[in-house]
Amino acid sequence: MSNIPPTPSGLRGAVDLSSLVDRAQRPPQPPAGAPAQAGSPTGAAAPGTESGADLTVPSLVFDVTDDTFQDVLQLSSVVPVIVDIWAEWCGPCKQLSPILEQLTAEYGGRVLLAKVDADTNPQLVQAFQAQSIPTVAALIGGRPLGLFVGALPEAQVRDVYEQVLQAAEQNGVSGRVTVDGAAAPEDTAEQGEPEPEELPPHHQAAYDAIEQGDYATAIAEYKTAILQDPHDQMAVAGLAQVSLLDRLNGHTAEDIRAAAGAGPQDVQAQLAVADLDISGGHVEDAFGRLLDLVPTVFGEDREALRVRLVEYFELIGTDDPRVVAARRRLASALY
Repeated sequence: MSNIPPTPSGLRGAVDLSSLVDRAQRPPQPPAGAPAQAGSPTGAAAPGTESGADLTVPSLVFDVTDDTFQDVLQLSSVVPVIVDIWAEWCGPCKQLSPILEQLTAEYGGRVLLAKVDADTNPQLVQAFQAQSIPTVAALIGGRPLGLFVGALPEAQVRDVYEQVLQAAEQNGVSGRVTVDGAAAPEDTAEQGEPEPEELPPHHQAAYDAIEQGDYATAIAEYKTAILQDPHDQMAVAGLAQVSLLDRLNGHTAEDIRAAAGAGPQDVQAQLAVADLDISGGHVEDAFGRLLDLVPTVFGEDREALRVRLVEYFELIGTDDPRVVAARRRLASALY
């Protein structure tokens, strides 16, 4: 696949969500004065709400599914909506999501955060072209914009929020929402931003390199951080993520799958398609593909499979039940 490098310094442009919009069926609107249905992100929103108008919602942060996507499009005509495509097994997602939630709260109703579980919403994953997770996008007046891929430090994510708000204002989307039952929030972003938490030097250097698409430098920085502190789990996870991006960079999904289909015993081809599976959230497919191959090969090929699986374990999270099961199966195959 053609990998999307993290680019927090600019918006990547629009993607086509027309097929999902056509497929989604908006649920009936409640009568005037009736409470919104539980789980609906629009809350008391009325159809046809104008850009710039105020709106009451149940929460600034909410889950969205393939079936409720139409509601989010409606909301984005009032305020920009940040879209966080994540998964429970994704280690970098667990680093990024709290930052997104914190910043959304700080902006006091000028922006909303819609969270998409990649494992259960394939239509949205496909529509937003989420080739790796976490993927962060935005909706402004119904128009989707790609933002960045991967976990970034708070200061850079804050810059992205500022760019989104500027783009929204330029497109006439400058409303504000309040949480149902809560007093109107103060815009803490306008009152002065807290000092961003500083990253360790090698982590910061790795993030800067990723922003420039320089994966080799990022890999070197993470390796140095691990040499200095072998227990630095954030560096271990970061190294696994950027290594995956580096391996996929410049390749298409069609070529990778064609090579794997032509060489079912070709270890390098199977490693490449396993990378593709992992980047698309197909964790069990990637594990199964490599674990099936382990007993059939020996020497350097077997070691390559073992190393790649261990890397996936770090990327996904060692407590994930799929990792626990795969680790047990790998140990059985090796010993």
